[in-house]
Amino acid sequence: MAINYDEVEVGTELPAQSFPVTRATLVRYAGASGDFNPIHWNEKFALEVGLPDVIAHGMFTMAEAIRVVTDWVGDPAAVVEYGVRFTRPVPVPNDGVGAVIEVSAKVAKKLEDRRVQVDLLATSGGQKVLGMSRAVVRLA
Repeated sequence: MAINYDEVEVGTELPAQSFPVTRATLVRYAGASGDFNPIHWNEKFALEVGLPDVIAHGMFTMAEAIRVVTDWVGDPAAVVEYGVRFTRPVPVPNDGVGAVIEVSAKVAKKLEDRRVQVDLLATSGGQKVLGMSRAVVRLA
């Protein structure tokens, strides 16, 4: 069922989601994206360059966050703009549990042409990992 622009109000909260991230997730993403930077899989290298641990790819974190919006609207093509600032890395320990990216979102503005601005909040380990995370979505 499509989300109707006329029925959406500013402040509408989208269903929040949690996305687990393990080292295996990062290896699969590296294979799919072609980004084999050792900070995403080599703990020794990551520590040597001053990171707290292996970290998730920024684009992976960004992609997981927008899933809250695409799941809500039901059509990934409805997202006409999306942007973030990478504010903090997502460390992924090799403890069998990994990390979790928590994402919430709400409608911040109703725009022209049946579009809404959705602001997202993505955190991991209690820290904000994406800043200025906004999507513009065209509704039915």
